[in-house]
Amino acid sequence: MTPRIVSHEEWLKARKAHLAKEKEFTRLRDELARERRELPWERVEKDYVFEAPEGRVTLGDLFAGRGQLIVQHFMFGPDWNEGCPSCSFWSDNFNGIDTHLAHRDTTLVLVSRAPIARLEAYRKRMGWSLRWVSSLGGDFNFDYGVSFEPGEAAPRYNFGTIAPYGEEAPGVSVFRRGEDGAIYHTYSTYARGLDVLNGAYHLLDMTSKGRDEEGLPFPMAWVRRHDQY
Repeated sequence: MTPRIVSHEEWLKARKAHLAKEKEFTRLRDELARERRELPWERVEKDYVFEAPEGRVTLGDLFAGRGQLIVQHFMFGPDWNEGCPSCSFWSDNFNGIDTHLAHRDTTLVLVSRAPIARLEAYRKRMGWSLRWVSSLGGDFNFDYGVSFEPGEAAPRYNFGTIAPYGEEAPGVSVFRRGEDGAIYHTYSTYARGLDVLNGAYHLLDMTSKGRDEEGLPFPMAWVRRHDQY
């Protein structure tokens, strides 16, 4: 795209016009966040168990004594040798924020179906401090809509709006410990709903080139694991 070169006065006029739209978007986003907080909860009835570096842990254990739990459904299949490059891109944005979240009564955990030893090896390779556990052998990934049986074609991903494009898919699920001690599922998001979690993309969106993905076979075709560029 050929840029328009203008005077400072013209640039400021255009920027202020765009600022009005940005403020409108901010207000709408705040309203959407408020409505999200008011969504109903559903009680988690199953006793999910995971493999952690220290051994078997429950979903309740993953809260680490806090009231809220955010799970990144990280694509790493049982027979994969490496984690998904795109999920790795997202996790690069998360590394280090777990301490901040902890001070807001929230724990962040990655969950994948690969064996725990493989997850730990990849976590160390990526240099992440994020906690990661394996749901291998359990129903967790299937129940929360991010793992599928081979050959599934029914639109079950993203609340039944998209057919699975493989046996693993990305997502985020959020849980809350109720005053009654029970665990509740309060929110999940998938597909483009995950965009808001990637700070690198939002920084690129501020530039004149943007994400610069036009003409690629698919939007994230350029993404590599950060040690493979």
